[in-house]
Amino acid sequence: MGALDGVRILDFTAHAAGPQATLLLAYLGAEVIKVESSLYLDTFRREAAEVLGGKRAGLSWFIPLNANKLGITLNLKTDAGIKIAKRLARISDVAVDNFRAGVMDKLGLGYPVLKEVKPDIIMVSSSSHGATGPESDYSGFAVTMGPLSGLSHLTGYPGGPPTILRHSMDLRAGTAAAFAILAALIHWRKTGEGQFIDLSQREALSCSAAESIMDYTMNSRIRSRNGNHDEKMAPHNCYRCQGEDKWISIAVSTDEEWQALCQSAGHPEWARQEKFRDQLSRWQNQDELDKLIEGWTASHTHYEVMEILQRAGVAATPSFSNEELFNNPHLRERETFVPVQHPEEGELYVLAPPWKLSRTPGQVHSPAPLLGQHTEYIFRELLGMSQDEIAGLMEQKVIY
Repeated sequence: MGALDGVRILDFTAHAAGPQATLLLAYLGAEVIKVESSLYLDTFRREAAEVLGGKRAGLSWFIPLNANKLGITLNLKTDAGIKIAKRLARISDVAVDNFRAGVMDKLGLGYPVLKEVKPDIIMVSSSSHGATGPESDYSGFAVTMGPLSGLSHLTGYPGGPPTILRHSMDLRAGTAAAFAILAALIHWRKTGEGQFIDLSQREALSCSAAESIMDYTMNSRIRSRNGNHDEKMAPHNCYRCQGEDKWISIAVSTDEEWQALCQSAGHPEWARQEKFRDQLSRWQNQDELDKLIEGWTASHTHYEVMEILQRAGVAATPSFSNEELFNNPHLRERETFVPVQHPEEGELYVLAPPWKLSRTPGQVHSPAPLLGQHTEYIFRELLGMSQDEIAGLMEQKVIY
């Protein structure tokens, strides 16, 4: 029993930002109908599974991002395809797209049309720049959202270039869209009213840079890249360890934690040095401090440093590779990766819901759909079409 059992979502999204939103809702039990076409495949379908620890993991984006969903093919370039889409909207509670602003209107499936078909429908258009404003017709991708949101400017090393941020931008924007849909569903359940949500991915991502934006607005200060350093804590960095490209993140927030680090590292003399005596002194001398700490961490594996410092009450965690995450005992205990049986790929491991609910636990109950896998079920069972009607639509390349 999922928290969103009985909620049906018509999903016109592709790539990552849109599918992430509907995935989170599918975890909660919503019935998500993913609309695709042979003419315009979700490009992530082309990627293959990755082998981790001897097991095949569906980390190729399409498979984990579309778990729990039903898949149909529908050619929205045809009048008949648009009519069918409207019929699907009539029996749905939510419609979601992540096209460029205005595309759904041009197709004849914009909010005014869908509201006429289903007065209480919730529609979310998650475009790069929103539906209004001088840049609303610009296209956008994950790599452009990082710079435009301000996050790339803040990410990188001092004196170095901004960092190119990729799919994490899509996933954050998708999570924001899922949150907006949940809020709209709560409103719908209380009032019976649907609504249109114009979600600018760029603006949603800027929320993660809120402190920097407010600092500029209120104080005219422009923050820039500062590596892994913190504005108050020191030491606070990512330190090299034994092995190829192995690192440990360490964050010390109090004088007591600093004393514990020095003792557990076998260097109590660090704590006695005047330039490291308190938080401000450590922060002012953090470059020198980082060299001392890395001299210690480099002689240990990242797991050893983690265990030593965590036992002492100091925040420390390795920078894990995909394979290390997949085999991590804590994540295994939390069932972060769960197996699914894919009809073509066999057994694959995908990400489980990122939360644990007591009464309505989220779950992965099916793999991502094959192209058009549930077409007959949707058109026969939900729309009441005959087999001959479906065959005719296939021949006309409406169901295509």
